[in-house]
Amino acid sequence: MANNVIDLQKEILDIKKKTGTFILAHTYQGREICEVADVVGDSFQLSVAASKVENKSVLMCGVHFMAETVKILSPEKKVILANEEAGCPMAEQFGAEEVKAFRKKNPDYTVVSYINTTAALKCVTDVCVTSSSAVKIVEKIDNQNILFIPDCNLGDYVSKQVSNKNIKTWMGGCPVHARIKKADALRMKEKHPNALFLVHPECRPEVVELADYIGSTSGIMEYAKKSDAKEFIIGTETSITEHLSYECRDKSFYSLSKHLICPNMKITNLMDVYNSLTGRGGLEIEMDKQTLKDARKCIDEMIRLGK
Repeated sequence: MANNVIDLQKEILDIKKKTGTFILAHTYQGREICEVADVVGDSFQLSVAASKVENKSVLMCGVHFMAETVKILSPEKKVILANEEAGCPMAEQFGAEEVKAFRKKNPDYTVVSYINTTAALKCVTDVCVTSSSAVKIVEKIDNQNILFIPDCNLGDYVSKQVSNKNIKTWMGGCPVHARIKKADALRMKEKHPNALFLVHPECRPEVVELADYIGSTSGIMEYAKKSDAKEFIIGTETSITEHLSYECRDKSFYSLSKHLICPNMKITNLMDVYNSLTGRGGLEIEMDKQTLKDARKCIDEMIRLGK
């Protein structure tokens, strides 16, 4: 039995191979989990990766809506969420009935949902978007009236980039990113005057306005790796600061705030991965055929418009 992290990782890799399980890890997961994963990325990247492999069993190290999205794109696969308590407050903020009520009163609106939503909400959505594709897709929608949910901060960013559209948002979003204020950003910029400020659009508009680069988690990482700059303030979950520090040792990375920690991402640990692989833990994602069919439509539309 493993008695340290390295031994446990070796056991996990061995069991993963024997069981034919494909492990997905969101970039907000800890380094020790990312090291045993087959693919590390954002929620949509992980779902696409899972749909392209022959493995019949997939283990998601992330949160519930991510595992749901994997199941929607790969209904024939067994999909396990490593820790069943890993939810997402943003994904669960609104329900399908609220959207149905809006549609009844506003039939001329196209409903656009961030991929960070439940399967139930995807079922009543016209098109899904990711943080990296939102602007491009909203631009291509053949309708001026858009309801963008659930993240009002991402919606605000999109509306400023696509000013010719009438974009309506609801008061929702990521509580981790939203807690960061302008004063936090100004303090870090003063402390590190030579650092570029890279920000996720889930942050408040007042914070986003101060950024040198605005982008998705994967976009932030790619930008930092390719940049000639040597110092960066990272305006998203602290895991990204950690990963970049490992991967770019000749550069310095500073978290925008110590409060940029997602408890739902951090709840998954290496033993959860081990227990899921050995059948002693994890949550299997199950959905009826109609939900799988209806929830897939907005994702397929996202893929079509994202080309």
